[in-house]
Parts: sequence; C-alpha cells; structure tokens
Amino acid sequence: MGKYFPAFKAYDVRGVVPTELNPELAYNIGRAYADELSPKTVCIGYDIRLSGPDLYDAFARGLNDAGVDVVHLGMVGTEMVYFATAFYGYDGGCMITASHNPPQYNGLKMVRQESRPVSSDTGLLEMERRAFEKNWEKSGTGTRVNQDVYEDFVKHLLGIVAPSSLRPLRVLCDVGNGAAGVALEQLLPHLPLEVTRRLFEPDGNFPNGVPNPILEESRAETVALMHRESFDFGVAWDGDYDRCFFFDEHGDFIEGYYIVGLLAQSILKDDPNHTIVYDPRLTWNTLDIVEKLGGTAVMCKSGHAFIKEKMRAVDATYGGEMSAHHYFKQHWYCDSGMIPFLLIAKLVSDSGRSLGDLVREMVANYPCSGEVNSTVTDVPTVLQRVEGLYAQGGTIDRIDGLSIEYPEWRFNLRGSNTEPVIRLNVETRGDAEMMKAKTAELLSIIRA
Repeated sequence: MGKYFPAFKAYDVRGVVPTELNPELAYNIGRAYADELSPKTVCIGYDIRLSGPDLYDAFARGLNDAGVDVVHLGMVGTEMVYFATAFYGYDGGCMITASHNPPQYNGLKMVRQESRPVSSDTGLLEMERRAFEKNWEKSGTGTRVNQDVYEDFVKHLLGIVAPSSLRPLRVLCDVGNGAAGVALEQLLPHLPLEVTRRLFEPDGNFPNGVPNPILEESRAETVALMHRESFDFGVAWDGDYDRCFFFDEHGDFIEGYYIVGLLAQSILKDDPNHTIVYDPRLTWNTLDIVEKLGGTAVMCKSGHAFIKEKMRAVDATYGGEMSAHHYFKQHWYCDSGMIPFLLIAKLVSDSGRSLGDLVREMVANYPCSGEVNSTVTDVPTVLQRVEGLYAQGGTIDRIDGLSIEYPEWRFNLRGSNTEPVIRLNVETRGDAEMMKAKTAELLSIIRA
C-alpha cells in the first residue's frame, strides 16, 4: 500500500473506483510518469472494465499536458500493451486493468522502454510522490493518435507457433466476457483448430462473474461443458488475458505448476541449450524435467518484476509461475496468455497424446496442494511459528517467504504483498496422501 495513495501497490496502481482511483488521480499519475521517465511517446490500452475509457482519457491528458504524445490502442489485453510498446519502439506503455479483481476495481500497469516493468523499486514510488506533490517539471502539448495493433500482434503470435504445426484439435475456449474474445476472433481464423466459443462477448458488467479461472466457482461452468461434450482440451482466460488456465480432455483442471513443466518440456525437447526460470512455491517437477532434458533451471522470487529482471539477467527463454503467469524471451521477457494456448496446442498436436496423458506422470510423481490462502492477523508471527516447528531436519530457503524441504516433501509459505493473507503450497515425492496430511497439518497451525 502506498505512502500517499492506497491504490499504489508493489507492481502497479490498483484500487476501487472512484474512491481510491479516479480520473483526477489518473491525470496526476500521467504527469508524474512524464516527469519521472521523460518519454516522448507512450501507448495506452484498457480492458473491458466500464471505468477504463475515462481513466484512459485522464491519464492521456496528463501525458499530453507534459508534452508527451499518446498512442491510443483501445480495448486490448495486457500482453498487447507489452507487445506494442516493444514492437513499435515506444518509450513506454500503460495497461488500464485490475486483472481478476471485482468489477468496482481498476488499475494502471505501467512499463518503460522495451516493456520493462515500472514497480516500487524502479520508479513507482517516485511517481506516487510526484502525483501527491504536483510540482510538475514538464509542460507542453502532446498529440493523440489511434492505432489498431491486432493484425501485427496476431502475426507476432503466428511467428512463435506456426499454424502448420497444429492438428485440427477440438478445443473449448472460455473467455468469461473478458477482453480475450476480441483477440481470439482475430487469431482463430489462422488456426486449424475446431473451437467452441464460450462467453466471447466483452462485457464490463461481468454478467457471469469476474473471469478468474483459478477460483473453482469461476470455472465450474467450463468444467460442466467439458463433461457434456467431447474436447481435446479446454482453455480459460482471466479478464485481461495475461493468464490462461487449462483443462484436460476429461474436464479436469490442471494446476499451473504442471503447465510450467509442460512448457519447459516443449522448449527443451528440441534443444537443451535453454535456461528456464521458475518460482520457489512448487519446484520439484520443474527441476526434474529441466534436468532430464539437459536445460538450465534458475530459481527466482515470484512476481512479474522479479521474473522479468531475472530472465534478462540469465538470458532465459521461458519463465513460469505456478500462478499461471508464463513469460517468454520472444515476447520481450513479458507474460502472455495467448502464447501458452498455442504452445499447448502444438504439444498435443506433436505428441499425439492427450493433455491428460501428458501431465499424468507429473501429477503422480509430484502431487501438490495448489495454493491455499488463509487470512491471518500477523503474517511475520505465523511464519516464525511455522519455522520454529518445522526447521529441524529440513533445508530452509528464504528467497520468497519460507520454504522448508525434507527428502520426501516440501512446502512454501509466503505473505501477500497487498492483504493480510498467507499462501501455502505443499508437494511430495509421489505420495498424495502425505501431501493431503501435511497440508491439513500446516493449515491447522497457520489458522490456530
């Protein structure tokens, strides 16, 4: 939470409209962005949220009044702002989105040249101070132009996965009334896939709930449709489609952890000379795959700013978080929800095996709890208590929260950046019953 404004977070600006985020603050952030980063041209897009166009207009006015030219991208996904900023060589970009937050929220996710993230340690705190003080350094009269980037964005995607590498698979695509439907309508005509569309109409009223497929209730209808009809696999996106989630041919939800393993596999199977970055929450499956295929695995604290920085530092081809954020060197080290969709379709096409079959061994070898959240009054006290009880005989790692590893099982426990919540992940070596027991045991201590 920011020092001056509650909407300022570690990686972006995000809050309830209009109490925490409104056009007046968006204007001041535009001025602050211009003063802090001295850009000449900045592109701006927004997702389906109803407050998006007004926040766009205010942020753009702030930039214009500082002499910065604005490129208006219209309704897009977060990865398209990353694409446009880097591909066209703009000095910066801003995506107006609150990702999977409830409808009354919105936010600003800002990047600089080459789509490098602007976070609390790369200028966001200074922007907050400037937005509060309003002692503007720059003034001028910037221009505004509209730009449709869908055609170039689709060409970019098809350059990463060629349509000729795909078989005519039957796929369920569930957009949840988010922004992904607009991009898919441009992409799908180029693909040989037989796609059933679900909730493709963008609707900022969220008539079917906020699209956040990581929540069981959010994906229940997708699962039901997968059970009723026959598909090779299913895929669902969140509202700004920087994350996508997969279902196997039986409609079973696949944890993001195993998708990281699959994508690492798809990159390394043709050429082991790649580095894969992974986060500390769940690790054994990823390490096993990368080791077997001769690649290099590098651990990094979770969070998009850290992963992108680490990938650049080690020249990684792919970075994966179990939270379903997938980062690609070919996408300027940024996360994408469309590239994983194409890569998984290619993997199923190439292997001749079903998606369920491709992950079955991973799930059996390394059963995991998935992320379990608990609301607590004091995160540091809980971490201390758990460490006191479990440190003996385990190997401790503090790259991100607390990880403790034993020969047959391990866990990671970390606090949220934005709320009094602690997140638990547990995995074992092939013992699903032990995984369930250890998860229950830890939760009883955490929630005591």
